[in-house]
Amino acid sequence: MFKETSMAAIFQNKVDKLRDKPYAAYKKDGKYHDISWMEMNKMVHNLAYYLLTLGVKKGDKIGLFSQNRWEWHLAALAVNSLGAVDVPIYATNSSEESEYILHNSDSKLCFVGTADHLDKVVKIWKKVPKVKQIIVFDEIKEKKKNIITLKDALGIGEKKPNKKTFEDRLKNIKPADLSTIIYTSGTTGNPKGVMLTFNNFVADVRNCLIDMKDPVTGRDLIDENDTFLSFLPLSHSLERTSGFYGALFSGSRTAFAEDIKTLMEDFQLVRPTIIICVPRIYEKIHAGILSKVADAPGLKQKIFHFAAKQAQKNLPYNCTDKPRSGLFAFQFNLADKLVLSKLKHALGMDRLRYAISGGAPLSVSDAEFFIGMGFKILEGFGLTETTPIMNYNRPWHIKPGTVGPVIKDTIVKISDEGEVLIKGPQVMAGYYKNPKATREVMTKDGFFRTGDIGRVDADGFLAITGRIKDIIVTAGGKNISPQNIENSVKASQYVEQIAVIGDRRKFLSALVVPSFPELEGWARRQGIVYANVNELLINDKVIRLFRGELDKFTRHFARVEQLRKFTLLNAEWTQGTGELTPSQKVKRRVIEQKYAKEIEAMYAGDEE
Repeated sequence: MFKETSMAAIFQNKVDKLRDKPYAAYKKDGKYHDISWMEMNKMVHNLAYYLLTLGVKKGDKIGLFSQNRWEWHLAALAVNSLGAVDVPIYATNSSEESEYILHNSDSKLCFVGTADHLDKVVKIWKKVPKVKQIIVFDEIKEKKKNIITLKDALGIGEKKPNKKTFEDRLKNIKPADLSTIIYTSGTTGNPKGVMLTFNNFVADVRNCLIDMKDPVTGRDLIDENDTFLSFLPLSHSLERTSGFYGALFSGSRTAFAEDIKTLMEDFQLVRPTIIICVPRIYEKIHAGILSKVADAPGLKQKIFHFAAKQAQKNLPYNCTDKPRSGLFAFQFNLADKLVLSKLKHALGMDRLRYAISGGAPLSVSDAEFFIGMGFKILEGFGLTETTPIMNYNRPWHIKPGTVGPVIKDTIVKISDEGEVLIKGPQVMAGYYKNPKATREVMTKDGFFRTGDIGRVDADGFLAITGRIKDIIVTAGGKNISPQNIENSVKASQYVEQIAVIGDRRKFLSALVVPSFPELEGWARRQGIVYANVNELLINDKVIRLFRGELDKFTRHFARVEQLRKFTLLNAEWTQGTGELTPSQKVKRRVIEQKYAKEIEAMYAGDEE
């Protein structure tokens, strides 16, 4: 048994117990195939042995540029087992973005997933001379100097075992040693390298899962019988901690989605019991369901609305594990039989027990829709700098609109300015080669400044109300959090994305990206004829639809927070077009610059 100072050591101890049970599953030819804990461990050793032949030392930085796949886990476990440091790069990053990370991190090697990732690194290789070799997960047609496939690396490692050095390195890992450098998405300027230690991960996982026990029996609520479906980027700390290490710590199986485009198919094949998700996925599923209902015959619509009404009534029961009884129990069971269970099965979510939500605020309407159906949506909160989990809703006490109470050994407080501050073992060691930025985010008494505005209720549940840097100060001096308004409006099935505008302006306006499948379905039902999307967006009926939706979902806000004007945009915001970060956060400055003409048109001549 290894002393559990790292997740790599915890993995070794789990192997001794779980051996032939499935560690991971990958999709090939339309089916999922398992890899056992023993098989995974053999490859971890062989890859680590190969890295030792390259002279990899403790503390060396090694890039990891790939989409989610079992080889990502393999590379990270092998690197960390030697006390080396992995440096994840988002699979969607460009050559230039990967260059910055590899250069800034002083990476000496780089794992890449596909030929496309390989090409991106090769393109900038001369600019990152410290990178001496590239190891490719996929097989490649043409092999060049200092480029080797994972298969060949494993073969070399198997022939040159060095078990003693492997075990010595693993045993000598100290809790404060560096495990990874995760680069923030960079909504403003270059990303910063967040240094997370081995103890940051171990403490965060332990302190999260210590509460995931049955309140009556004390049994672990997540164990080796569970299957996680991995689709959020592993380069993001939420998937790294919750999806990768949470599953590892619990002894669960991790199935890797083939691609975000095949996600619903993968759900149906895997039928996971646990997922780590971001609000955007829930929004799309919710909107898709409502769109199908809108196109259904009248009787089916009535049955669905009956079921939705029962689901809404079910909220307090599912949020607190309160048993249903009497007439409502009968009505809910009927709704479940007629609609809800069939819907879950169609989505591949009939076995889903817990859905962890993070990365951005989940709208109350989306949370209530899924929780009412019987899902346990456990929304939490944290940042890359906090490994990331600080708070989350427990299965037996869920409050939609909050991110739950703090986890063990963590102190969260609200500053006089309303900022959420945290102190705990999951707080980062600092920003790599950037002590000035590190000092700026720490208070004198050792709390990390999250940059988020929040409040804590009488039960200790934290609610996030906005980001300090996103606060709009109107011409009248009113401070407004655009995030609250945006999250509310995104509850509309017709709104895909929205950015509220109004800093130093006399009123608020909005740039709105419609949910085009839902909008086009609505237009079809309305008998609207149009030649292209641009023509559809200027149709009077469409303008009235969106005016009504904006008014409907902002009516509970103060007058100064109402959206006076709006502009419909004809293209979705993406990372590729520059408006979103790799973690799907909106780059507000980019949007305001890119759509400056449209914004000025909303204010031209009539700022009151």
